[in-house]
Amino acid sequence: MDSSSAAAPTPEGPEKPLSAAERVEYTRLRRAADMRHRRLRYVVTCLLLALSFILAPLGVVAAWVDSQMSDTDRYVQTVAPLAKDPSVQSAVTNRVTNKIVSYINTEEVTAALTRALQKTGAPPVVVDKADVLAGALKSGATSAVRTVVNKVVTSDQFADVWDAANRRAHMAMVNVLTGKGGSAVEAKGDTISLDIGTVISQVQKKLVDEGFKNADKIPDIDKSIVLVKIDQLSKAQNAMRLLNIVGVWLPVLVIVLAALAVWSGPSHRVAMMSASVGIGVMMVVLLIGLAFARGKYLDSVQPKVQSPQAAAAVYDELVRFLQQSTRTVLVIAVIVLIAGYLYGPGRGARWIRSVAVRGTGSAGRGLARAGLRTGGAGRWLDGHRGWTTGIVIGAGVLTLFLWNFPTPGGVALVLGIVVLVMLILGILAAARTAPAPPGPGPGLTGDDG
Repeated sequence: MDSSSAAAPTPEGPEKPLSAAERVEYTRLRRAADMRHRRLRYVVTCLLLALSFILAPLGVVAAWVDSQMSDTDRYVQTVAPLAKDPSVQSAVTNRVTNKIVSYINTEEVTAALTRALQKTGAPPVVVDKADVLAGALKSGATSAVRTVVNKVVTSDQFADVWDAANRRAHMAMVNVLTGKGGSAVEAKGDTISLDIGTVISQVQKKLVDEGFKNADKIPDIDKSIVLVKIDQLSKAQNAMRLLNIVGVWLPVLVIVLAALAVWSGPSHRVAMMSASVGIGVMMVVLLIGLAFARGKYLDSVQPKVQSPQAAAAVYDELVRFLQQSTRTVLVIAVIVLIAGYLYGPGRGARWIRSVAVRGTGSAGRGLARAGLRTGGAGRWLDGHRGWTTGIVIGAGVLTLFLWNFPTPGGVALVLGIVVLVMLILGILAAARTAPAPPGPGPGLTGDDG
C-alpha cells in the first residue's frame, strides 16, 4: 500500500479545537437556548398550576355530588341525624299538629253546645257565653294533638321511618336534580320537599288509640316537609347535572394537572410547594364560600316555609361531608407544603433533618450495643434509604387515595404512621453493626488502655 495514501486525512478531517471567540459565542448560544427552554417550562408550569387551582374546588364539589348520588348508604348517613335534631323534630311536630287541628271544627262543636244549653233551659247568660268555649276547646285540642304528635316524632320509630323513607327516596334525588317528580323527594318550584305520609298515618293511628275516635276521618292533608329552598332551582339542577357527569374524572384531572406541573417545573420541590399553597388557598376560599352560601340560604327561607333553626340544621347536614372533604384536602396540602420545606436547603430544614439523623443513629447504636444488631438487613436499609423512604411515602399516599372518604383525623393518622415507620427504618439501619469502642487516649498504649 502507498504510504502517502495511508497518511491522507479522512474526508471530514480532524475536529479543530474552538478558538476563544468561538467558545464565547458557543457559550452565549447555549445560555440563550437554556433560557428559552427554562422560560417555556415556567410558562407551562404556571398554566398547569393555574388550571389545577381553578378546578380544585370544583373537583371537591363534584366528588361530593357524585358520592351523594351514587352511594345510598352515604346519603342516608348524611340525612339520618336530622331525625334526632330538635329543630327538625319541632318543625315536623308543628306542621303536623297545625294541619290536623285545622280540620277540627270547633265552631260546630260550640254551636251544638249552644243548642243543647237552649234545650235544657239554661239561663241566657250561660247560653250567650257558650261561644267563649271555642277558643279554650281549640287550645285544648291543639295541646292534646301536639303531645301525641311529639311522642311519635321523638320516638325511635320515627328515626327508623325517617331512614327508611330517605333510603327509598335516594333514587328520587336523581329525579330532583333532573327536574322530575313523582317520588318521595320532589322539586316543586323553588323548594325540595320530603313526603312524610307515613308519619301522618302513624299520628292518626296514635290519635285514635288516645281516644280521638274521629282522627282517622281527617281528610288528606299536605304530607310534605320542605328540606331545601333554592331561589333558582332550575339553574342549580343544571349545574348539579354537569357536576354529576364530571364527578368521577374532575378530581383525577386536578391531580394529574398538579403532577404535570411538578414534573415540568424547573424546580420540582418549588413547584410542589406552589401547588400545595394554591390548592390550600382554594380550599379556604371554598370553606368561606360555603359559609357565605349558608347565610344567603337562611336569609332566603321564609318562616312560613320552614323555621330558621330547621333550615340551618338541614343545610349543615347536607354539606357536612363537603366541608369535611374540603378540610381533608386542606390538611393534605399543608402536609405536602411542610414536607417540601423539610426536604429543602433552608437552615431550619437542615437542622430538623440533622436532629432526626442523630436521634435515629443514637437509638440504633444503642440497640447494637445491647446486642440487637440488624447485620445485612441494616446495611441494605442504610444503602437504600432513598428507596425505602419513597416506598413508605408512596404507601401512605396510596392509602389515602384508596380511602373512600378520608377525614382530617384519618390523614393525621396516616401521616403519623408514615413518620413512625421512617424513624424505625432509620434506627434499624443505624443498628447494622456494633459501635467501635473508643481508642486509647493521648500518651497511652493499647495495653494501658
